[in-house]
Amino acid sequence: MPTLLQKITARDQRLAGFRHYELLVHIYVVVLLISNLLGPKPTQIGPFIFSGAQLLFPITYIFGDIFTEVYGYGGARRAIWVAFLANILMGFFALFMVWLPAAPDWPRENQRAFEIVFGATTRGILASLAAFWIGEFVNSYVMAKMKLWTGGRWLWTRTLGSTVAGQAVDSLVVTFGLFAFTLPVRTILIMAVSGYLFKVLYEAAATPITYAIVGFLKRTEGVDVYDEGTNFSPFVKDV
Repeated sequence: MPTLLQKITARDQRLAGFRHYELLVHIYVVVLLISNLLGPKPTQIGPFIFSGAQLLFPITYIFGDIFTEVYGYGGARRAIWVAFLANILMGFFALFMVWLPAAPDWPRENQRAFEIVFGATTRGILASLAAFWIGEFVNSYVMAKMKLWTGGRWLWTRTLGSTVAGQAVDSLVVTFGLFAFTLPVRTILIMAVSGYLFKVLYEAAATPITYAIVGFLKRTEGVDVYDEGTNFSPFVKDV
């Protein structure tokens, strides 16, 4: 492992031996899946009411910032695809298990509870998948570009700027995907903006944590990836 921090371009990223990347990807995927499973439950803290998804899902954007800042857009791209495919598998198998008939001695109330937890509608799954995929790639793209524009300085501007862009797309896609043609457009926009503001403030409050993790990873990995000459297509295979 290099003893000094090396500024490398994305083209040289394959030469770096990353120690923590795979573990972070696993945690990222687990957090995403858990946020989807626990999302329907509302909880109240003082006068504020949040869903499980609102409390947990923004953590995935913090991971997206970390992947892009430390490992470059290519590292974030690979993590996003792994998480996206894992989410598809979970949604498919959840729908399949809800569809399978229960055993005769399985209590009816247990089956009902199982359907409530795992029986998301196809529309809900598709809206969630689309919002995650588009929002995460927008977040990573803005983060990588801003790193080049700022010369690697002012990390907080990149974490906030990428969150403002990525979460805006995510909130609009998931809210309209879930409620289009069932609620007035004004109501949908109010819901989207409310969720969006909460998620942006959430990640702004987490900035010190992001700083600490990014600093630790850059020191231990010995790299600082800059996306000079990167192909930002989501569909390019990383090497």
